[in-house]
Amino acid sequence: MLAIVIPYYKRTFFEVTLQSLAKQSNQHFKVYIGDDASPETPLDLMAKYQDKFDFHYQRFEENLGWQSLVKQWERCIDMTSDEDWIMILGDDDVLENYCVAAFYENLNEIEELKINVVRFATKVINSEGVAISKVHLHPKLENSIDFLMRKFKGGTRSTLSEYVFKKQIVETIKFKELPLAWYSDLLAVLEFSEFGFIYTINEAIVHFRLSEINITGKRDDLLIKNIATFNFYHYLLKQKKSFFKLNEQEELLIRLEKTFLDNKKNPYFWIHLAKLYISNLFFRRYILLLAKSIQAVLKRNLQ
Repeated sequence: MLAIVIPYYKRTFFEVTLQSLAKQSNQHFKVYIGDDASPETPLDLMAKYQDKFDFHYQRFEENLGWQSLVKQWERCIDMTSDEDWIMILGDDDVLENYCVAAFYENLNEIEELKINVVRFATKVINSEGVAISKVHLHPKLENSIDFLMRKFKGGTRSTLSEYVFKKQIVETIKFKELPLAWYSDLLAVLEFSEFGFIYTINEAIVHFRLSEINITGKRDDLLIKNIATFNFYHYLLKQKKSFFKLNEQEELLIRLEKTFLDNKKNPYFWIHLAKLYISNLFFRRYILLLAKSIQAVLKRNLQ
């Protein structure tokens, strides 16, 4: 059975999310709503949808999301029961009516292929629910590293709400802690798939909402996102390098260095970059990066 977990905090678009669950043509799922001590109670909405689909609501008295979204995800996942598959749906995202049905129609093949990560096609919508992107489709079977490289080139996008994970693998590997959970979802796709294949259901679409009140749309937290981005590339190069080909490692290094240069005053970056490069004997590359950093500082001072 499928568990749909909603880490709840914002009410603004939440009823539209609930409506999309009530409209699912296949109701073989249970929803778990974990209220992160929100000041905006959804209890009246819960009452409206009491008989529309099966759900369990729990309010947490401690707000965890402000310090760790990953910990909030984890305690919401802990609410689930004996379901085999889990989806973590944003409290402002929307499932097309056919999503759950499509998942079950493909489940036999998914299990025969021993797939741990399933995704739907996606479309980005704005605050008014109007589509602001094309429908993002994917190969039916795609290696997760190939997907990452395709995403780097701007060939696709990714958001946590579009994925269904094998619950056992989530509980075993767990989401990695990154600031704002920025890149935690993408890292999970790689690790939960065991750097193997993702299975895509292109016949059903998840609508991801991009607005000024969600983390993706906000612009006042760029420094924190920069740190999370650095940690993402650093982790892959330090802990998972063996899964990547040489040209893929080079792509990760280029992106790590760009992130470093965007915030080169951060001593945390200097320390971890130095350790990584020295341990990999990248002495020449490190010296060139230092020179590039110094040149950037001098150029800025001359302006």
